[in-house]
Amino acid sequence: MRIDSYNQVSQIMKAGKVSKAKNAYGMSAAASSSDQLSISQLGRDYQIAKQAVAGASDIREDRVAQLKERIANGSYNVDTEDFASKLLAKYNAI
Repeated sequence: MRIDSYNQVSQIMKAGKVSKAKNAYGMSAAASSSDQLSISQLGRDYQIAKQAVAGASDIREDRVAQLKERIANGSYNVDTEDFASKLLAKYNAI
């Protein structure tokens, strides 16, 4: 068996399968070259929300500034019972 003839037969078979698949869907070679993409309204909304979240800062600068000021003034006090209950609630949730 010659390898050259096998490659030629293989190429002919592949070309035939592609044209049969296109004809099965009622498309010609010219029609398949104009692919289109449409994004739903939900997809557009998701994209806008994703951009807004990406643009937002992870750190709340206003809250951090308030806490720094209270710590510097000595007016920042932590209720130990409240802290302990929140810590236990987090621990129990795990």
